[in-house]
Amino acid sequence: MIIELRSDTFTLPTPEMKEAMMQAPLGDDVFSEDPSINHLEEKTAAMFGMEAALFCPSGTMTNQIGLNVHTRPGDEIICDVMSHVYIYEGGGIAFNSGSQVKTLHGNRGRIDADTVESAINPYDIHKARTRVVSLENTTNRGGGACYSMQEMQAIKNVCTANGLAFHLDGARLWNAIVANGEDPKQYGAMFDTISVCLSKGLGAPVGSLLLCNNILMKEARRVRKKLGGGMRQAGFLAAAGTYALDHHVDRLAQDHEHARKIADVLRNKSWVPDLLEPETNILIFTVEGAYTPASFCSALEEHNIRCMAISKTQVRMVFHLDISPMMVEKMIEILSDLKD
Repeated sequence: MIIELRSDTFTLPTPEMKEAMMQAPLGDDVFSEDPSINHLEEKTAAMFGMEAALFCPSGTMTNQIGLNVHTRPGDEIICDVMSHVYIYEGGGIAFNSGSQVKTLHGNRGRIDADTVESAINPYDIHKARTRVVSLENTTNRGGGACYSMQEMQAIKNVCTANGLAFHLDGARLWNAIVANGEDPKQYGAMFDTISVCLSKGLGAPVGSLLLCNNILMKEARRVRKKLGGGMRQAGFLAAAGTYALDHHVDRLAQDHEHARKIADVLRNKSWVPDLLEPETNILIFTVEGAYTPASFCSALEEHNIRCMAISKTQVRMVFHLDISPMMVEKMIEILSDLKD
């Protein structure tokens, strides 16, 4: 039995999800004629109270399309320095949109309205035109931290006052929604574009969606085609996403509880001097003394537990639907026995 904690992208479709995939009616999505994709797009847009949704192979693609439809070459995008769109998407903002990024140093990947406002470039022919503010909720490198609605609304007010677009990288937005008891429509009313993933904690094998209004969607579909994201009979994948939305959202709370249980064990270890309090399903902690991050991961690998060293000082564990309560209890036993 392998306990896979390197990422929630390792989830496998359940037997029930596979059955739903095999039963999916199909068509050509480039012609907008795949009924399973159309259903997923309409369902997700309605959940967020937005006009349209676009099914894509990855969250990187939905982020890149979302930022592209707001910008022209030479524009500037504001985000936190740890943002996925900045450090984990292959330089896509520069490559795909010809835009530059102004990074801000926030709290666990979360920026605030005052810092955003001070970072906006005034009109000056020598400077890039500030065009978009991009947030990430939950924050990957921030250990699954969540923005509050008040924090996001304050930034939205700054965007509105300065004519800026507001984009959300919601790769793990479902985790934030479940953790804080939020309504997806609160996000739909606030952001111009939203990227949401189906292939992480929800367990679908492939897929993300970009949400926006009908005007932006017309351009988004064109950009998806330019990026090579126009799929044909991809309803098999969309059906997995629909199943995930119907059956795997509420259960995310269990992943959050598992992260807290492991955090409770680790914070009592002498070789864990610092730990980011888990708000959702990601647990990041510092290792020193008896272990390095690499040696700690190797020690757990001997017990078929896989986690990841994300720096010279930190380890990350990500909990998901393939991690059972029994696995968590086994982890607690093994971690408790590791030397101090």
